[in-house]
Amino acid sequence: MVFKRLLGSLGVGGPTVDTVLDPGAPRPGAALTGQVHLRGGDADFDIEHITLELVARVEAEHEEGESEGVVPFERFTVGGGFRLGAGEPRSVPFTVALPWETPVTELHGQDLGIVLGVRTELAVAGARDKGDLDRLGVGPLPVQEAILEAFGALGFGFRSADLEYGRIGGTGQQLPFYQEIELTPGAQYAHRITEIEVTFLAGPGGMEVVLEADKRGGLLSSGHDAVNRFTVSHNGVEHQDWNAIVDEWLRRLVEHRAPYGSHGDHGYAGHHGHHHDGQRSGPGMGTVVAAGAAGLAVGVVGGMVAAEVVDEVGDFFEEEEAEDEG
Repeated sequence: MVFKRLLGSLGVGGPTVDTVLDPGAPRPGAALTGQVHLRGGDADFDIEHITLELVARVEAEHEEGESEGVVPFERFTVGGGFRLGAGEPRSVPFTVALPWETPVTELHGQDLGIVLGVRTELAVAGARDKGDLDRLGVGPLPVQEAILEAFGALGFGFRSADLEYGRIGGTGQQLPFYQEIELTPGAQYAHRITEIEVTFLAGPGGMEVVLEADKRGGLLSSGHDAVNRFTVSHNGVEHQDWNAIVDEWLRRLVEHRAPYGSHGDHGYAGHHGHHHDGQRSGPGMGTVVAAGAAGLAVGVVGGMVAAEVVDEVGDFFEEEEAEDEG
């Protein structure tokens, strides 16, 4: 989804900007490539800098309840320092590295309902304008895909995915939010837990996997959350028995009452954007699990549900454009 708009701060006749991302869904930590296409306005303009900003639609919990908003999480200057002639077309190629903790938006080609965007900022003669917003798709790292496939092979199903503003205590988390992938339990665990939330905190040297299980209560005990953290390597993923590894994680998680920690610091400070009264971009999506080669494949049941997710993705960009124009 691409929006082409005049540089509003300079009025009619200013240059236009259109950022086009190269096809495909890059992985966290990998290169994001594309071109920023400029076209000169009615006069010559000095382009001071071209900046790309990565943004995400994030949920926040606070005293008044919950809200959703747009949180920027990385900026790159990809060009600038030149004069753009009147009516002149110019393309600026770029290659930037995605943060390792960039959320995953798709799995096996299926949309998870996570909304990320690339916003282009053009600075001309001291004036700035966020002139273009494009959706960003991100695929999983090999180790992330292997772990999710193992959950699928163990009978777990995808329920939803969202981004939560805040930090998980005791981890090396870098971004101001984290991704939660909520799964329904397989048959062998359904009597012990109602759902499990998986969070990946990747870095260049490896990845932390935070698991939080909503444990069912018994005759003499009430239900409670159990949290544990595990560390894995990016190397040798194909040589690991991930079904056995994930099964062991789950057994340790449900058999020990003492939690590792909690998803804390859900503060509202620093939260950007607007309140959103609709559903979050994931819950309510029906799913199926295809074990084996397909692993935890996400299948949306019903066109209406799929359309709701698409509508929310579109709303994100349309509302952002309206806010910028306002």
